[in-house]
Amino acid sequence: MHATISAERCQGHALCAAAVPDFFELSDDDGHSSVASPRIPENLREAVRMAAANCPERAITISE
Repeated sequence: MHATISAERCQGHALCAAAVPDFFELSDDDGHSSVASPRIPENLREAVRMAAANCPERAITISE
């Protein structure tokens, strides 16, 4: 399972980084997020799914 963040859609709310700091990281001072590695560790999968569902811009894509 993998996750990516669309730089075009992300508006810097940083909700994902706040929800799952072990997976999402802030990429700039404006709150835009990124992932260090797109592969989602098994123990974080549910939390990453919830973060994607709660992203107001729908900037997070998860693929199996």
